[in-house]
Amino acid sequence: MGLMRMFSTERAKGTKNYIDTQKRYEILRTVLYFGITLSLFAGGWISTGQRVNLLSIVSVFGCLPACKSLVNMIMFLKFKSCSPEVVKKVEASRRGVRTLYDCVFISYNTNFVVGCLSVHGKNVCGYTEDPNFPMEKFYEHVGAGLRLEGVHDVTVKIYTDLNKYLERLKQLALLSNDPRECAYICAILKCLCL
Repeated sequence: MGLMRMFSTERAKGTKNYIDTQKRYEILRTVLYFGITLSLFAGGWISTGQRVNLLSIVSVFGCLPACKSLVNMIMFLKFKSCSPEVVKKVEASRRGVRTLYDCVFISYNTNFVVGCLSVHGKNVCGYTEDPNFPMEKFYEHVGAGLRLEGVHDVTVKIYTDLNKYLERLKQLALLSNDPRECAYICAILKCLCL
């Protein structure tokens, strides 16, 4: 997963410590892209003796992915992973319930940081370490994303109390579950995340 993770986070999203490890990949990719752009510009200038040449035009176009990578890097640097103590407690309590970690949902006005997000059947519940988490805005944001993908009647609940979340995980483990539906909902939630 090493080198490919710099260019695709598909497999790593939702794993433990995702945000903290992805920061390194974002920094590496940004430095690589700007390095390529600057080396193209310098190579063209050195080889022709002029700043205006074909390689300088290519290097200007190379600034587009480099700047996009810079924005991604800044976004990842703003957030941190869920604490290891919480992850340990969740892993002990989840009993087969599919759980995503380090989910950051971005909307136009608000960023929603959810440390753990569990999906079982049409139940989605999560835990956030932010005591001022904007619950209603989050429910609207995620609900709209799920409805756009054709998933209806999903219950979404976020907890700020870890003990209540762990108790809910134990309750979810006792309910019946369709693994395909659960995987589809998880895939949608991953698409909505940073």
